[in-house]
Amino acid sequence: MAIPICLSLSPHPPNIPSISSSSSSKDNDPHLIRFSKREFISKTAKFLIFSLAPASTFSQCSAEPSPPPKAAPLGIANTKSWFQFYGAGFAIRVPPQFEDITEPEDFNAGMSLYGDKAKPKKFAARFALPDGSEVVSVVIRPTNQLKITFLEAQDITDLGSLKEAAKIFVPGGATIYSARNIKIKEEEGFKTYYFYEFSRDQQHVALVAAVDSGKVFIAGATAPQSKWEDDGVRLRSAAISLTLL
Repeated sequence: MAIPICLSLSPHPPNIPSISSSSSSKDNDPHLIRFSKREFISKTAKFLIFSLAPASTFSQCSAEPSPPPKAAPLGIANTKSWFQFYGAGFAIRVPPQFEDITEPEDFNAGMSLYGDKAKPKKFAARFALPDGSEVVSVVIRPTNQLKITFLEAQDITDLGSLKEAAKIFVPGGATIYSARNIKIKEEEGFKTYYFYEFSRDQQHVALVAAVDSGKVFIAGATAPQSKWEDDGVRLRSAAISLTLL
C-alpha cells in the first residue's frame, strides 16, 4: 500500500551536500528551471526533459549503502489532456485512471465547542489508482507549523534554501535522487517551487512544495519502487503540475 505524503521533522534529517539556493541562483544554475505560468499549466509547447548531470544529484541519505540511481533524464510528460483539479488556492493535473479518494467534508468540523479548534483536513486533494498502489496527494499547512517564525512566509525560500528545506520535506533516512528549484513566471514576478525526488522503505516519491500567504502547498506522488521505472514519468509530472492560484 502506498504511503501518504508526510511532512517529516525528523531529528535525523538527510545529509545533503552544499547546493546554491534560489536566492543566489543565476540563469545558468543547473538546479534552476524557469517556466512561464502558462507553459507550466498546459505544457503544450513541448515534452520537457530535465537532464540530471551526476554533479546535480544529492548524495544518498540512507543509513545502509544502496546502489546509485540510474543515469537517466528527469522526464516530464505532456499533461494537457489530463483532468485538472482545482482546490483551495491551487490546481493540479490528475493522471488517467486515478480516482478521487479525498475524505468527504465533515460539515461539523467547522463548529467549535468551548473554544476548541476545528481539526484541519488532512488532505486538500487525494487521487489513487483503483488498487491503491499509486497515490497523488496535496496537503496544505501553515508555514509556522513547519518553521518557527514571527513573519508570514510568502515564498518557499522563506523556509530556507533548497538544501535547508529538505530537512522539512524529506524524511530522515531517505535516499534523495534529485532536488531542483523551479521558477514560475507570474504577473508580479517569479514564484519559487522546490522539487525533491527520493525513496524510503521501498516507496518512491516525487514532491513539489510552494508557499503563498503563510501556507505551504505540498504535492506528492508516490508508488512502490518496483513500479517507478514504468510509471515514474507520469507520477513526477503530476507532482510538478502543482500550480498556486
